[in-house]
Amino acid sequence: MEAANIKLDDIALVERCRQGDFDAMERLIIKYQDRIYNVILKICANTDDAAELTQETFVKVMENIGKFQGRSSFYTWAFRIAVNLTLNFRRRNIKLAVRSLEAQGKDDSGNKRQLLKDFLRDDSASDPAGLAQRKELSEIAVKALMRLDDAQRTVVVLRDIEGMNYAQIAGVLNIQLGTVRSRLSRARSNLRDIMEAFLR
Repeated sequence: MEAANIKLDDIALVERCRQGDFDAMERLIIKYQDRIYNVILKICANTDDAAELTQETFVKVMENIGKFQGRSSFYTWAFRIAVNLTLNFRRRNIKLAVRSLEAQGKDDSGNKRQLLKDFLRDDSASDPAGLAQRKELSEIAVKALMRLDDAQRTVVVLRDIEGMNYAQIAGVLNIQLGTVRSRLSRARSNLRDIMEAFLR
């Protein structure tokens, strides 16, 4: 029921946007900007790039709101724009991204801490030893995730971190449901192998 209300609310806001209501666009941006930023950050692993790509996403959303046909939810449509922009950016800047990851591996502790904070879901553990172990495992998971190719990393981020269902992922990436399942299966298998190598 709540999901249906969110969708109805989005439809009303989109309709108002089409009529030139800037307050409605601002409400949609405020509603989804953090989630879209977090997805982009987990794909590109750079806070400055993620902020810029988030901004670019909403510029594209505003430019194309008249073309939104409502075949998917606004949320799925906006995520599709964000993911496509991010993957295109990554393809254009792959050499820079590799150098950036190598630099992070040396010791970019501030950025690494921010990434860990974003990936950790529960900071409420009261046991310091358990918390330290969880943070160490999370650090390994972040490094392993960044070693996946963009297509595999994206499905893992959308499914396991964002919690999207297979149909939503298929909509965002504009791929078949079976492709989502097989890509996610391969990605998780590769992620396990990479993490096992880190833990040896």
